[in-house]
Amino acid sequence: MTAYISHTTVDCANAYELSEWWKEVLGYVDIADDPNEPGDEECMISTPDEEHRLLFIEVPEAKQVKNRLHLDLRPAGGVTRDEELARLLDLGATEVDDRRLEDGRGWVVLADPQGNEFCILRSEQEVAAS
Repeated sequence: MTAYISHTTVDCANAYELSEWWKEVLGYVDIADDPNEPGDEECMISTPDEEHRLLFIEVPEAKQVKNRLHLDLRPAGGVTRDEELARLLDLGATEVDDRRLEDGRGWVVLADPQGNEFCILRSEQEVAAS
């Protein structure tokens, strides 16, 4: 027997605001029979096909150290890493560490509006071209 991942949970200060931000970043949607509302302490979003879900849950303590688990994002739809980086920064992400190399490889570590780190990688097209 094995287990499977039901969803990924993100502790946060404001579940609704952060779930709305990540919906914009990932193109995720509310669960059809469980829409998120301002003031909700738990907000679940998913891919439109419901293959992957993220749960944002409010906790009383503030984030204090580096995440032990984080998301690695890869741009889709022909967008480059640097184009997606610009979009994410415009949405309110903060750059934490620039790990891009002179030859184009590498990634950038970002934080969402509540300080949770995630990385933006090169697109599949950029990887294939190198």
